[in-house]
Amino acid sequence: MSVAGIIAAARPRLSQTERRTIRRGLIFAAPASLLLLAIYIVPMIVLAGFSVTDYQLGALSTRFIGLENFTNAFHDAVFLRALRNTVIYALIVIPFGVFLGLGIALLVHGRKRSRAFWEAAYFLPVTATLVAMATVWQFLLHPSLGPVNAAIKWLGFEPVAFLSTPELLIPTMAMMGIWQILGFNMVLFLAGLTAIPQDLHEAARLDGAKNPIDRFLTVTWPMLGPTTLFVVVTTSISAFKVFETVAVLTKGRFGSETLLFDLYLEGFEYSNTGYAAALTLIFLVIVLILSIGQTLHMDRKVHY
Repeated sequence: MSVAGIIAAARPRLSQTERRTIRRGLIFAAPASLLLLAIYIVPMIVLAGFSVTDYQLGALSTRFIGLENFTNAFHDAVFLRALRNTVIYALIVIPFGVFLGLGIALLVHGRKRSRAFWEAAYFLPVTATLVAMATVWQFLLHPSLGPVNAAIKWLGFEPVAFLSTPELLIPTMAMMGIWQILGFNMVLFLAGLTAIPQDLHEAARLDGAKNPIDRFLTVTWPMLGPTTLFVVVTTSISAFKVFETVAVLTKGRFGSETLLFDLYLEGFEYSNTGYAAALTLIFLVIVLILSIGQTLHMDRKVHY
């Protein structure tokens, strides 16, 4: 008997009920699978195809150029500046967005009567359109009309051009990013705090952890491990996706380009579709490596 025959003979035969169950499962999974294929898989294949060509938006012909677009990207001063700006932005937003969100969640979690008010107040920026709020920030930080500079002048200092000084642009936009994501992280941490059994705090108190800081370090912080992992990953992805703030406030002036804004310029303003596709793949690889790296590093320290 052949190897295939032996394998076929050893394979258990499925009953009619089991085969019917499998068919039903495939039918139920088919719509989601087709949607996944149409929305994610096929566009990624098309994107990869464009990235190795010199295709211009609207052109009738194109030419295969291999990895030339990727090579040009790492010799492009604008792309390298956008990459540096995005990394600086993320290094500010991620730690402050996570730890301030945790701190606010701890304060709000201890409220009784006013908890609903503070939850709504901090979550409000999440529901607001970032484009509209960027316009509000533009007014607030205006060198002569804004209330922020009015307060600075009242204190006796010279007004600060937050949105036209290259050294201040990325930190200023990072502050807006922290303000916008703070409420979302707070809600996630509040959910994690609510899920911690109060018995653990009582047990820690009986074991000698009288100080609230000791109970936070021995009970609360370890139990928030899964929530912290999720918050760090989502905050990192949001930080690298910064676009609206740059598009509204500076339009890339004063060297304030970020990865997504540079990608937008190449793809839609300059019609360099092939080069923009290569930049998109580089962006996706960076975000993927960052997310997987954070997950693998933090998952070993998480208590489930």
